[in-house]
Amino acid sequence: MIEILNGIHETVDYHGDFKIRIYQNKENEDYPQHWHTDIEIIMPRDNNYRVVIDEVTYDMKPEDIMIIPPGELHQLYAPPYGDRIILQFDSTLFYGMKNFNSVFHLIRPCVAITPESMPEIHQELSSLVHNITSEYFSAQPFKEASAFSLLIRFFTILGRYCISKNDTFTIMRNQKQHEYIDRFFTVCNYINDHCTENICMDDLADIAGFSKFHFARLFKQVMNISCYDYLINRRIMYAEKLLIDPNLTIMQVAMKSGFSSLATFNRVFKAKNHCTPTEYKNLYEV
Repeated sequence: MIEILNGIHETVDYHGDFKIRIYQNKENEDYPQHWHTDIEIIMPRDNNYRVVIDEVTYDMKPEDIMIIPPGELHQLYAPPYGDRIILQFDSTLFYGMKNFNSVFHLIRPCVAITPESMPEIHQELSSLVHNITSEYFSAQPFKEASAFSLLIRFFTILGRYCISKNDTFTIMRNQKQHEYIDRFFTVCNYINDHCTENICMDDLADIAGFSKFHFARLFKQVMNISCYDYLINRRIMYAEKLLIDPNLTIMQVAMKSGFSSLATFNRVFKAKNHCTPTEYKNLYEV
């Protein structure tokens, strides 16, 4: 069951400092439409499982893996019997790691990892989910560090695969591929570090070494999101952390997060999180 659900917003209770939560879910229970700020990995082990994300239905078979990024509306439908792993983790665990924030935008609105869709990496990623689960429920010392390191390995493999299979790079010579990847990750890292400032697209194009026109087009092709939307998403992620502070007003959060007006902040926040900043802030008030 969902432990904490306020409207359609789920708050994941990690029961301590270990910001990974795993359910070995065997219940014949459907989960209503909801969203959360955490990343979720679902893998059936026995019988199929149905997931609806942004009104698109995915029928999962045993060992198929579904990754749901933060902020995506989704519903889950269970069969009469079955067993599946539901893994959730705090996305801020990866915020300080170069390139990881950018990789998460490559998998929106979700990514399904199956033997058919990703035959090169499916078995390895499936094994990693099982290994993370084993560590999570073990009594071994350093199990948190071990589970976290396996999770990093999981997204490293997936990120490299997504980049290597991106259609954008099929038109580039092999010797140029890594150069282009490095350029766009450099831009993303710059945005991550300066998202609260007044960032000019001309400056980002200069960092990437492209004209403004080609930069905007290639960024969207490579990152699966426009540069503007990437910047806005980073500002919203920054605002989410500030909203937890009871000493900051909504206006202060908006200004500190790089938004020029409260109206703009309210509009884009609600579009992304399906609730207003005030409603989000109230979720964390004691």
